[in-house]
Amino acid sequence: MEKVYIFGHRNPDTDSVTAAITLAYLKRRQGMNAIPVVLSSITRETSYALNYFGVKEPMFLNDIKLKVKDLEYSKNYMVTATASIYESYKKMEKEGISKIPVVDKYKKIIGIVSMKDIAKDCLTGSYSKIQSSYKNILGAIDGEAILKYDSIIKGNLIIPGYRSTTFINDVKLKKSDIIITNNRYSIIEYAAMSKVKLIIITNGVEIKPEHIEIAKQNKVNIIRTKHASLETIKKINFCNNVETIVNTTKVHIVNEEDDLSDFINDAAKTKYTYYPIVNKDKECLGIIKFADVGYYNKKKVILVDHNSYEQSVIGLNEAEILEIIDHHNIANIGTTSPINFRNMPVGSTNTIIYLMYKENKVKITREMAGLMLSGILSDTLILNSPTTTRIDKDAVNNLAKIAKVDYKKYGFDMLSYGTKIINKTKEEILYTDFKKYPTEEGKIGLGQIYTTDISDIDKERDEYIEMLNNTSKNNEYKFVALFVTDIIKNGTYVYYSTEAQQILSRAFNVEIEQGHYLPGILSRKLQILPQILDVMN
Repeated sequence: MEKVYIFGHRNPDTDSVTAAITLAYLKRRQGMNAIPVVLSSITRETSYALNYFGVKEPMFLNDIKLKVKDLEYSKNYMVTATASIYESYKKMEKEGISKIPVVDKYKKIIGIVSMKDIAKDCLTGSYSKIQSSYKNILGAIDGEAILKYDSIIKGNLIIPGYRSTTFINDVKLKKSDIIITNNRYSIIEYAAMSKVKLIIITNGVEIKPEHIEIAKQNKVNIIRTKHASLETIKKINFCNNVETIVNTTKVHIVNEEDDLSDFINDAAKTKYTYYPIVNKDKECLGIIKFADVGYYNKKKVILVDHNSYEQSVIGLNEAEILEIIDHHNIANIGTTSPINFRNMPVGSTNTIIYLMYKENKVKITREMAGLMLSGILSDTLILNSPTTTRIDKDAVNNLAKIAKVDYKKYGFDMLSYGTKIINKTKEEILYTDFKKYPTEEGKIGLGQIYTTDISDIDKERDEYIEMLNNTSKNNEYKFVALFVTDIIKNGTYVYYSTEAQQILSRAFNVEIEQGHYLPGILSRKLQILPQILDVMN
């Protein structure tokens, strides 16, 4: 069953991560192969919630870009170096592909062989040299095994054209010689006594018992074929190992993990028709025709807690969005076909997911209840945020019963654990919950963290301001601001890059200085962002 990835925004908070997990659980119960993922490392607060309810952290997803492995290509299409030219030709003919990768016994690519290479070998190759195996010769000439002593057959091909007596008197046979003949019994006897490498008997001729006995004594290999000598001679060179004609120069190998866009750019430069594909261990997986690049399987995704490209996974435009569950303002994501888009003015994405469980009559386990509860408590600051609705409160009361916790105590413990900034750099603190927004004057970046003691931040005020200025300048923001929300005082302190002062002062209708305290301001979504956008737009 095809995978569907469910994820929140690029700097995941507790609501974002737990929403991905709880929605994935619901979708799996409905028959979807849903996989929750995160786009970067989770916060201490989120880690606390997952550990408390014994839920594994989702796997990391770097991007959702189309990869070479998402393309439709000929899988397991290759031959080993010791396969015959004939076998290689038959595989190409069967697949309708004019080239085939040649690999060693470890599936590592040696080169590539084409129909053109085979034709060239037929026209200009040496007909007197055989480098093959007993098995390959049998296959190439529709042979019958009479005597076999060697698996590897390598030597010079001789087709007796003289009278038998002349040939026996004038031609000195060697142990490496390979003889093709029909019912010329004196030559068969001479070849067996000379201990040649192989005798090929054509026309289905019966072999005299005494000649077989001589061949056994001298360990001479014998193959018989129903084909006439001329037909056998025409086929014999196709028994050679394909490594004898392999092309090792004009080969461009691509990795299955390569981005599709990178592959297309490379193909535009090399202009080859076919490209062998390998995995991370350099093992051959098959081959792709560049003309077939348009046939691919888009990765299927569901977005939670966001609906903008800027906040989402890298390469989202190359994926197929199936659904969006969010409680933020509607942003700039567009789709080519209708999807399920559920957006509600509630305090948390998990509140919406809670309603979906109820609507679909799916039982809520203690673990899922605990994670939904954690997401709601985090986003509503234990129901104190102005974004909190009656629906959020009802959900919290019901989920707390299922999770078997006192939501006020649990919520405070979770938020307090998350506010600790031990061993975090100032950049890590800024990006703990950071979102960027496009405006008419340029993009802005707003970070928000929670604390129980502002002194941890304020004692290094100058360093934070310097960091914010550098972040704004280096990333071409109009400005960057960090809002530090005190969950005990129910207010927010603001620090910002220098160019933001006038905009923030107008937004909050007060003279803003670094570290200014905004009483009652808790929600970035409802109380901070709208005021700033009103001023800027």
